[in-house]
Amino acid sequence: MYSRLARAVPTITTQLERRTQDKLFRQVIMASAGASQTKRPKVVTLQNMNPHVKTMEYAVRGPIVIRAGELEQELAKGAKKPFADVIKCNIGDAHALGQKPITFIRQVIALSTYPELLNSDQFPEDAKERARRVLSGCKNQSVGSYSESVGIAPIRNDIASFIERRDGFPSDPNQIVMCAGASEGIRSLLKCLVSGEGKDRSGVMIPIPQYPLYSASLAEFDAVQIGYYLDEAAGWSMKVPELERSVNEARKHCNPVAIVIINPGNPTGQVLDLENIKDIIRFAQRENLFLIADEVYQENIYAKGAKFHSFKKVLREMGEGFQTMELASFYSTSKGFMGECGLRGGYMEAINLDSEVFAMLKKLVSAKLCPTTLGQIAMECTVNPPREGEPSYETFAKEKRAVLDALHEKAKLVAETFDAVDGVSCNEVMGAMYSFPRVHLPKKAIAKAKEVGMEPDAYYCLRFLEEKGVCVVAGSGFCQVDGTYHFRMTILPSVEKIKDVMQRFREFHSKFMEEFKD
Repeated sequence: MYSRLARAVPTITTQLERRTQDKLFRQVIMASAGASQTKRPKVVTLQNMNPHVKTMEYAVRGPIVIRAGELEQELAKGAKKPFADVIKCNIGDAHALGQKPITFIRQVIALSTYPELLNSDQFPEDAKERARRVLSGCKNQSVGSYSESVGIAPIRNDIASFIERRDGFPSDPNQIVMCAGASEGIRSLLKCLVSGEGKDRSGVMIPIPQYPLYSASLAEFDAVQIGYYLDEAAGWSMKVPELERSVNEARKHCNPVAIVIINPGNPTGQVLDLENIKDIIRFAQRENLFLIADEVYQENIYAKGAKFHSFKKVLREMGEGFQTMELASFYSTSKGFMGECGLRGGYMEAINLDSEVFAMLKKLVSAKLCPTTLGQIAMECTVNPPREGEPSYETFAKEKRAVLDALHEKAKLVAETFDAVDGVSCNEVMGAMYSFPRVHLPKKAIAKAKEVGMEPDAYYCLRFLEEKGVCVVAGSGFCQVDGTYHFRMTILPSVEKIKDVMQRFREFHSKFMEEFKD
């Protein structure tokens, strides 16, 4: 036995030496390669890359949000902080913040992705009927196949039916383009609308405060952002004289081609009344502007007496003189009561577009092959939900009502709490998913922020995060009237979490204002 071990030792030693030599050889090769690579200049650098990408900013995923992620990791590793957890109130991601999925949506998705379940008695018949309808529009009855670039035909038909029920006017499924969330559809449309250089460069009117998707996309497409200010003192309403001031000022240096309206508002939470919408349509007609109606929060209405009016319905009701106006309206499965952000389901209805322009728009979206089929299924369930008398109706209605009732309660709680704090004012959260309180910062706090190279409201938000573990988005990321400071906070966390957030806010704000009092 000893002799066999002795004979094996040289072999083992040789193998170890060979492995060591191989390892050293690889390290030398890698080091040499690394050395040669450092001498070779990079083809693309910050100096020569697309300048429009560098100009883009997207505040809801900016540095404060990145820092929130770092704090979560630090807590997970056992670091001691003055808070037990990080509460991310920066973005409207319902499921991430605890909202449970709607059962019917997930059942139809499960049945569509694994059709063998259609033989199971554990799924209701109406969910099976929707799944069969989806699969009938898929190549080889599989949601794993590419759909048409504009979306699965039976789903587009159901979207048209939904719009007809909502508005009382016909909708053509051939004017509907499905997209990976409303955002992707908005970006595709904007890309088609803008062109030119110098004074002929296209400009798009957007509300201030605005959702950063618009400013970021316009920067990327080298178009001009034309801001029109919402009136905070009047509940973030939209005033025609301000629209006229904005477009007249813009015409001195660009060519205004479109106006964006976000209703209900993001980040401001206002809901436009009928007369306000009519005024905007008349303004767009006078100024020959393309109407872009971002209506993704149409299910999220909380204020007493407030009601959602689609721009298409109002335009149709206004009669002759308005019926040829170009209008694109957007809806999404990410908001409302659904909250299916990650599935990326959305649609655009585009009416009165020049036929050749619409063909170009469809060509543009075809370059992306098709929107995600799971997102399309979620949209099918949204526009073609269980009907009264169907087996899923009662559960669906109960779950939907629970989500919207909770949002209603939190909208009221958040606005009233903010408005009761000294140095803070907050308008009613009439709709959507966010509050946008104004913070009246002391001069010393503003000076301190400038000293550290930050916007004053961003400095305030970062301090709130570092001291209390709550992540919100500075108002400067949405644009705001000069000299005013705000932040956006979603109302999506549970009622208990929202109460925790508001308590943390009161404590932080009181300490912050005392530290920097004038």
